[in-house]
Amino acid sequence: MSMIDDNLMSGQAETPKPTKDIYLAGGCFWGTEHYFKQIEGVALTEVGFANGHTKNPTYKEVYTDQTGFAETVFVRFYPDVVSLEFLLRMFFKAIDPTSLNKQGHDEGTRYRTGIYYTDPADLPVIEKVFAEEQNNYEQPLAVEKLPLQNFYTAEEYHQDYLDKNPDGYCHLPLELFKFAKQAKDNKRNEQ
Repeated sequence: MSMIDDNLMSGQAETPKPTKDIYLAGGCFWGTEHYFKQIEGVALTEVGFANGHTKNPTYKEVYTDQTGFAETVFVRFYPDVVSLEFLLRMFFKAIDPTSLNKQGHDEGTRYRTGIYYTDPADLPVIEKVFAEEQNNYEQPLAVEKLPLQNFYTAEEYHQDYLDKNPDGYCHLPLELFKFAKQAKDNKRNEQ
């Protein structure tokens, strides 16, 4: 029996850990989702479409680049295990932040990069990481940093795509997934 089963049997319910959410657009959402799933402290990921101007878009509609949506990954994480700052630093390792509407071989506004937040208290952390990343480049970063306007979950076959299709297309190098799995938020782990 698991510890959770033991607690339920004894009448003790486990207190859920607090979570936070962030929405990250890093090009094709298949690889971006798989990358973030590897990071310790990420509780849940879901692929979808963010900050567009139509209701309930389908992948086929978003693919036309007429809806204004970006392929985006919803990331729910445990802030006592991994910080937003660490996740954003990992995000920047997985994108070309100076490329406008293009990541790898994928081109179009749906592949733009962005950080979309729901908690205004996250903005100072986002601004800090942006400023530090900007110092690494002469040209301005082409990454949006905006409040989340809307998010629609993509069709089921897109969810966990690379888990279901290990040989499926991905613009990210395989080494990056190994890197993410081994990466630790040392500031959190020292506490």
